[in-house]
Amino acid sequence: MASRDRLKTLEEFTLADLEAVRLLLRGDSVIDWHRLNFKDEAEIRDFILAQEFHPDEPGDRGRMNAIKNEAVSYLRRHFEYPIPKPVEQASVEELFWLAGQRGHRQTCACTILKCMHIIHHLDGRELLFMLPMSDQEIFHLVEEKVYRVIGSMLAEGFPITEFVGGRKNKDSLYTKLLSKREAVSAQIFDKLRFRIVTREKGDIFPIVQYLQKKLFPFNYVIPGQSINSIFHFKRYSQKNEHLRAFLPEMQAGADEDYTPSDNVFSADNYRVIHFVVDMPVRLPRKLLERAPSSAWSLGPVVFVICEFQVVDRETEAANEQGEASHAKYKDRQKKAVIRRLQLGMREMKVKGSPPKREEPQQAPPPSVRSPRKRGGPPKA
Repeated sequence: MASRDRLKTLEEFTLADLEAVRLLLRGDSVIDWHRLNFKDEAEIRDFILAQEFHPDEPGDRGRMNAIKNEAVSYLRRHFEYPIPKPVEQASVEELFWLAGQRGHRQTCACTILKCMHIIHHLDGRELLFMLPMSDQEIFHLVEEKVYRVIGSMLAEGFPITEFVGGRKNKDSLYTKLLSKREAVSAQIFDKLRFRIVTREKGDIFPIVQYLQKKLFPFNYVIPGQSINSIFHFKRYSQKNEHLRAFLPEMQAGADEDYTPSDNVFSADNYRVIHFVVDMPVRLPRKLLERAPSSAWSLGPVVFVICEFQVVDRETEAANEQGEASHAKYKDRQKKAVIRRLQLGMREMKVKGSPPKREEPQQAPPPSVRSPRKRGGPPKA
């Protein structure tokens, strides 16, 4: 296997790798970062490829430059932002490199790249709405992409003991919406969901890093939708001499705790890594040809929201015991929903929630967000 296509060990992680994993665990936004830390041209190229751009193709190169030019124009139109000529004339790859340096040019490069991130995302969303495609067609494209990447990982013997993908059925969607105070369909993130069980807990960081390189770039993790009740990030990193050296260089300080869930139905002893991504999906030419001519300037990439869960085998087994099991979770949720339908939200919250214990100082908080978190999505 080519060295860039194999699973990294923790001793091979770069600062960029560790920061990307932490952003996913915390559900942070890349817009709040003040620098990038790519080590070399290979890391930059991998990141561009993860955005579904093919930088060697003239059409994609033109699209990347168009996004950059729009970002520069926006900054000047609204903020009269001073951009040095070397930064304005830099290629996209050079912007990524400048964003890891020091000084005014580094700040300018970061600012432009943040705007490019938003412009590309909005254009992809607009393209999706303009296409005469059903949800089922879009979901099929996402599943093809995910199964291709995960399938190659399984074929190469990566430490994955179980992989399950699926679409939430309508009854599950009804129940989930009825259990949420914000009972609108826009709050549903897991119509498409994928679940990975690793061999050991120590395999999770490398697996997540590989997924960010091959499947979804870290900048499209949905902020505020992550749950991490498995790793105390700072303590875990400090135990590894290689990772420990990166902690002083990380942005926004090093974590002191876990990333909790606000799901009132989850058991105290349930543990999971859960996150939501707006996954970039490159459309085949035959589908792009169905779009109106006004969409041709938006590029070939759309974005589709997906939910992922990653857990190790031992934690998975523990999650299926007692109050943490999926069956117990669904029972609590259904009882709460029928109370809400009959008596209102206040009664649901009081009587539908599992009893909460006082947490020990070092214990992680409850850790699940959606109805299928207990046992993962249904197997195909």
